[in-house]
Amino acid sequence: MKHRRLSRKKGLSPAVVPMYLWTILFVAIPLIYILGMSFLKKAETWGVVMEFSLESYQGIFNPTYLKVFGQSLLIAFLTTCITLLLGYPFAYFTAKLPKKWRSIVLLLLIVPFWTNSLVRIYGWIILLQGNGVINSVLLSLGIVDAPLKMLYSFGSVLVGMVYALMPFMVLTIYNSVEKLDWSVVEAARDLGAGKWRAFLTTTLPLTMPGIMAGCVLVFVPSVGLFFISDLMGGGKIMLLGNLIKNELLSAHNWPMGAALSMVMMAVTLLLLYLYKRVSGEKSLEGLL
Repeated sequence: MKHRRLSRKKGLSPAVVPMYLWTILFVAIPLIYILGMSFLKKAETWGVVMEFSLESYQGIFNPTYLKVFGQSLLIAFLTTCITLLLGYPFAYFTAKLPKKWRSIVLLLLIVPFWTNSLVRIYGWIILLQGNGVINSVLLSLGIVDAPLKMLYSFGSVLVGMVYALMPFMVLTIYNSVEKLDWSVVEAARDLGAGKWRAFLTTTLPLTMPGIMAGCVLVFVPSVGLFFISDLMGGGKIMLLGNLIKNELLSAHNWPMGAALSMVMMAVTLLLLYLYKRVSGEKSLEGLL
């Protein structure tokens, strides 16, 4: 009884203790370990030298690394824009469907993602390769004289990113549109606003939290999805996730890999902070 009273006074429920332990063991401690690793020196052969150094953070400004950063941000930005342009109309019209058809459409959106992501990406490779389905159809119809080079390019990586991350954009926007108070839109129409003006002045601002959440959920992963770049880019398109993987597994430069990981974490936290400021919310519940 005494323990329960103390827990209530401190505002700590016994039910949340496992959550705190999980967070400390699997989030806080690994992050502290990576942060500490980023300030050490790389050993000549293997491992690290237990000596404080800023070499890894200074090395980030290497033109090669900066180019990878720029390319990663560009792909993330384009992926976010494309998924928004395609996902908003899809989510909007899905939310306006009858409940029966709405459930079917959402199920069709989610079902492919019950399959392993690598299998789905290999499916795209089969479609886009020189003797794949798309080239075969184009050749048989006489649209092209020779197979198009669609695979192992910037465009193919972008296609893979959009395909992999589209549901995150659609589902967050759908959640906002479904909760929309349509009486506000009707009021705007009654006051003389046309369809497009009512959409731009009422519907779009009211669904902005879903748009912002979708953009964050798409932008952040697209910076580090290295397996899509490896498979559909043929190793020609280097992203931040690929760079971290190579530094850790190939170059065995653990401090550099840790430093790059911390930079990636900082970018993620910055985006979450901007989302919180723009959306005007006191918490990040919109991302859940």
